[in-house]
Amino acid sequence: MRRIDLRKAQAARAATIRGINRQIVLNYIRDREPISRADIARETALQRSTVSTIVEELKAEGLIEEIGTGKSTGGRRPTLLRLRAAGAMAIGVDVTPSHTTVATSDLAGRILEREQLNPIQDRNEFIKQVVAVVRRMAARNSSAISGVGISLPGLVDPDVGRAIYIPHFNWRDWPITAEVSAATGLQVVIDNDANAAALAELWFGRPEVSDARDFILVFVGDGVGTGIVFDGQIYRGERGAAGEFGHMIVGQKGPIACSCGNYDCWEAFSSGRAAVARYLKATGKGERMSFDELIDRALAGEEAAVQALAETAHYLGIGISNLIVGLSPAVVVVGGAIVRAWPLIAEALEEPVKRSIRRGLPSARIMPSTLGDQPTLMGALSLVLARKFALTTTA
Repeated sequence: MRRIDLRKAQAARAATIRGINRQIVLNYIRDREPISRADIARETALQRSTVSTIVEELKAEGLIEEIGTGKSTGGRRPTLLRLRAAGAMAIGVDVTPSHTTVATSDLAGRILEREQLNPIQDRNEFIKQVVAVVRRMAARNSSAISGVGISLPGLVDPDVGRAIYIPHFNWRDWPITAEVSAATGLQVVIDNDANAAALAELWFGRPEVSDARDFILVFVGDGVGTGIVFDGQIYRGERGAAGEFGHMIVGQKGPIACSCGNYDCWEAFSSGRAAVARYLKATGKGERMSFDELIDRALAGEEAAVQALAETAHYLGIGISNLIVGLSPAVVVVGGAIVRAWPLIAEALEEPVKRSIRRGLPSARIMPSTLGDQPTLMGALSLVLARKFALTTTA
C-alpha cells in the first residue's frame, strides 16, 4: 500500500473526479476502439449522461471522432467512437550522437512526417536548426500540435526542463525546455532517451509490455541506458538520475571507454561502440564503422561480425541479470539497433541470465522492442502523447 504524501496530497474535489472520469473514458476509447457510448457506460459503470458529456468534450478538443454506426442490439444503432486519426498532435525531437530526428505523429502514435539533421555540437546552432524544423511542422498542422517532446542521450531533470549533462555533446546545465518553448511558442517536455523509450513501451508497446506493471527498458546505442517502470509509471529518482545502470561495474578493461571515461562500466562492454571495437580488433581493420553497418555484416553472415555481436550480447546479459536479481521486473525489453540482430544474439544474451537467477526466485521475460530501431523517437513523441492519456487530477 502507498503512503499518502501530505506535502502533495489534495482533497478529491468535484473537478478531480471529473478529471479521472475523463481519462477513464478516453483510455477506454483508445484501448477498445471502435466503441460506443453505451458500451463505455456499461463497462465503466459511469452514468450514460456522464459518458455523453465527456465524449462531447473530447470531440470538441479534437481527441476523438465518430466513425459511423455499429450493430443494433434491439434499439437504435449505436454511434462508434475512436481516437482522432487525421492530423498531427505531437512533435518529437530525438537527439542521438549520430543525428537528430524531428517528427510529427497523430494521437495514436503513428508517425506522419520526419526530418533528419546531422549532429549539432553547438547549442545555439542546435536551437536554430531544430526550431526551424519544428516551426515548419507546426505551421503545416495549424493549432493541433499539443507540444514538443525532446529525448536526450544523457542526464536531464524533466521537472525543471534542464539538460544536466549530455556527454557526447558536452552540454551542461542547459535550460533547453525554456529556450525551445520561447522560440516556438509550444509547450516543451524533455527526458533522457532510455526513460522516453520506456514511456513509449508503456503506452505504445506490445501488450505483454504495456500491460506489465513493472518492466525495464534497456536501450543499446552508443551507450547503454535503462528506463524503469514501476507500478505503471516511470521511476526517475532524485533529479531524474535513476536508471544510470550503464555505469555499474561488470568487468575490467572493456573494449572502449564508457562516456564517463572508465573501462569497467556496463556501457564499456555492452554498447554499440563496444561491439564495433571488438569487430575491428578481431579483423585488424582500421576503418570507421557504425553499429548499423556491423549489424548488416552480421546479418549477411560475416563470422567476425557475428562473434562481436555475440560477445557484446553476453555482457549485455550479465547486466540484465543484475537488474532482474535486484529489481525483479516482470519484463525486460531491449531496444535500439541491436534488435535487428535478435536471432543472432538472443541465446548469448539469455545464457548469463539463466545462470544467475537462483532457483525459486522469479525471472523475467526478455524480449526485443517492437517500436523499431529508433524507440527513442517514439519516446520523444510519447512525452507529449502520454500526457493526453495519463491519469491527471486538478484541484
